[in-house]
Amino acid sequence: MSAAATPAAVVKAADLLAEAAETGQACQPVRTLFADGDVEAAYSVQRLTVERALAAGRRLVGRKIGLTSPAVQRQLGVGQPDFGALFADMAVVKAGVVPSGRLLQPKVEAEVALVLGTDLPHPDCTAAELLRAAEFALPALEIVDSRIAGWDITIVDTVADNASSGLFVLGGTPVPLDRVDLRSVQMALSRNDQVVSEGSGADCLGSPLNAALWLASTLARMGDPLRAGDVVLTGALGPMAVATPGDAFDAHVSGLGSVQVRFAAEGEDL
Repeated sequence: MSAAATPAAVVKAADLLAEAAETGQACQPVRTLFADGDVEAAYSVQRLTVERALAAGRRLVGRKIGLTSPAVQRQLGVGQPDFGALFADMAVVKAGVVPSGRLLQPKVEAEVALVLGTDLPHPDCTAAELLRAAEFALPALEIVDSRIAGWDITIVDTVADNASSGLFVLGGTPVPLDRVDLRSVQMALSRNDQVVSEGSGADCLGSPLNAALWLASTLARMGDPLRAGDVVLTGALGPMAVATPGDAFDAHVSGLGSVQVRFAAEGEDL
């Protein structure tokens, strides 16, 4: 934690974000509690939130990488990746439905997900170690959300808010990495049968593997490395799309297949 970030400020930010999630009423940006650009303090908030979630019985199942696509970075006005935690209760069954009101202000982005077969404990993790550790890849949808009103966020706000995590959906057919070149995959994301986002593996830090390598090294340096069985959402392949009640999304990633999700209409009985 930086000298400018007091424990009281970290707790207050975590409390504000937790209240927003619980009440469904977005809060004001939490960056005002910290020095400008204090990402270290923001990760302190995120760690506290994760600790509280684990203490409440939630189960950590992986990590997400955010802000890897230049298009998404432009949308949010930031210039570096971040990461957040994935919990088991954030997973939506393939082709499942997100209940109305589950999230505050959701947006959808298409990604490549990796599932690890072995741990990645070294801060100087190599590409070869990552390739051996990644058991398979899947197409994925990340449903991002913000507890900050109007998505009025900087890097500090989104990191504190668990990298603006919401839910995620995984495709159902695992693909070993020796059968697909993740850098060259092409993605098309449709909302209600209209294409709303396109991109490629190269749009994610040059390759989803580059993003995963950054995450593996970063977490190992922090003493909380990626483990066998972890899901890694490697980052958006194109711009995110706003989701409203009744919308249906379908993403196709060449070489990996497709993945879908639907948002329940208001008042729909599930």
